[in-house]
Amino acid sequence: MSDSNDGYKIVSDNRQARFLYEILETYEAGVELLGTEVKSIRQGKVNLRDGYGLIRNHQVWLYNVHVSPHDTTNRVYNHEPTRTRRLLLHKEEIRKLIGKVEQKGLTLVPLKLYLKRGWVKVTLGLVRGKKLHDKREDLKRKQEKRDIQRAIKSR
Repeated sequence: MSDSNDGYKIVSDNRQARFLYEILETYEAGVELLGTEVKSIRQGKVNLRDGYGLIRNHQVWLYNVHVSPHDTTNRVYNHEPTRTRRLLLHKEEIRKLIGKVEQKGLTLVPLKLYLKRGWVKVTLGLVRGKKLHDKREDLKRKQEKRDIQRAIKSR
């Protein structure tokens, strides 16, 4: 969890998605949550790793995002950890996404969950899966960058 100057507090970051997928576009969406979910998210108890988005009946839904139950709330009033949550996007954005998601191999993946002026927001990425050789190239590029930084630092 880190704070930045412009009112954002990043709660969870899906770093694995950047390795597994090629990110084509990003969208910011609000998330429809229950009160206990908001409390847990503010404590940073959320995992985006297995999450994905689907469009059903002209609405965008977030699946498999694990928000741990709030620890001081009674079990009866608590939420289900991996329940399906509705994402709040403009109709035009949803219409654009419907066309793009129906293309071969494109999917919606949550990249980042953060607080913006008290509201819980998620950055959705329209992504295409990377092939094995793309992942290897990325790792090679990353290693070369590290080596360059070490060489500059050691001088």
